[in-house]
Amino acid sequence: MGKKQPDSCGLGPALEVIGGKWKALLLWQIHKAPARFGELKRLVPDISEKMLIQQLREMEADGIVHREVFPEVPPRVEYSITEFGIELDNALIPLARWGKQHAGRTDGQRQGKASVPAPHGL
Repeated sequence: MGKKQPDSCGLGPALEVIGGKWKALLLWQIHKAPARFGELKRLVPDISEKMLIQQLREMEADGIVHREVFPEVPPRVEYSITEFGIELDNALIPLARWGKQHAGRTDGQRQGKASVPAPHGL
């Protein structure tokens, strides 16, 4: 029997594809409707242009986003979610629900405000 790897629960591969601050937010925007680069920049205003380009390229390479270039002048590029991306987006819904439910608690922890005691045994 082989040694159990740390990511054997499946989180490792999932976080490899969606990890970081921006990819889940971008996927959420793209799942609603295909979007152009400028639209995504407006919808996620805190992301830098360089980071947006990098994240979209990685998402495309991972097969969760499709990039389509329309033969127009000037060229129009649109990003849409793939079937693989829809599957990932659906898996993130419970995580988003958890985040909404516990946003106040986690915000307080990060900002150094009064902490909530950990449950017994943790």
